Amino acid sequence: MNSGFLLINKPAGITSHDVVDQLRKITGIKKIGHAGTLDPFATGLLLVAVGREATKEISKFVGLDKTYEAEFVIGATTETLDTETPIITPPFQGGAGEGSANVTNSEPPLRQEIESAMQSLTGSIEQIPPMYSAIKQQGKKLYELARQGKTVDREPRSITIHSFKLIGEPVNEDGLLILPVSISCSSGTYIRALARDLGQALGSTGYVRALERTQIGPYLLANSQQLADLSQDNWTKHLKHVTLDS
Repeated sequence: MNSGFLLINKPAGITSHDVVDQLRKITGIKKIGHAGTLDPFATGLLLVAVGREATKEISKFVGLDKTYEAEFVIGATTETLDTETPIITPPFQGGAGEGSANVTNSEPPLRQEIESAMQSLTGSIEQIPPMYSAIKQQGKKLYELARQGKTVDREPRSITIHSFKLIGEPVNEDGLLILPVSISCSSGTYIRALARDLGQALGSTGYVRALERTQIGPYLLANSQQLADLSQDNWTKHLKHVTLDS
C-alpha cells in the first residue's frame, strides 16, 4: 500500500477534516490524518499523512514550528476573532465580543508604536486561547460553550513567538488599521488570539481577516499541491516520504 505524506495547499472555506475526507475519496485509503489544523477561513500548508505507516509517524510533525502571513484588523473585532462571524466595531458596551475594549484610540498608532507592541508579544509569552477553539473545558469543547453564548475563564498557555513583523505598510481603511504581518511561532499558537492581544496592546481590539500558513518545520507551501489538482491517477506522484532528523 502507498504510504507517505502530501503537502496540500488548503483553500479557504473548508475545514482541515474536509481535506482529509476528499483525500480518502481520491486515494481510496481510509487511514489519513493531518499534522495541525487550519481554520476554515485560513489557507495554506497542510501536512497530510496517508496510509498506516505515515499516520504512525504523524505525532512527530504535529509539534513543529509554523510560519504564517496574515492581515490583522485593528479597531474592530468579531466573536470568533476571524471572518466567520459579523464584525463588531467601537464603541463597545461592556465586552461585546471576544477581547473587546471600552476605550479605543482616536488617532491611529504610528508604525513605531505598532512595532513596539508587536515586540512585546514576541518571545516566550502566555496566551489565553480564544473561546472559539477546540480545547475541552467542563467536558465540552470551548466552541460548543461559545455557541451557547457562554464565556468561561481559560488557563493561559505558554507559547513562543519567534518572529512577529510587519511585511508591508499599515493601511487606514474606513477608520480601521490593516496590518500585513508575518509570524513564526511554536505549535499551539492561536494567530486569532495574537491579533486580539495586539489590538489590546494598541488600546483597541483586533481580529484576523486573512491567514495563510507558509511553512511547517522545514516544509514549504511553495512545494505543496492544490487539492483540486489531485486525482486517482496522479496523487501517488506527489507522495513524499518525509522524515525528521532525530
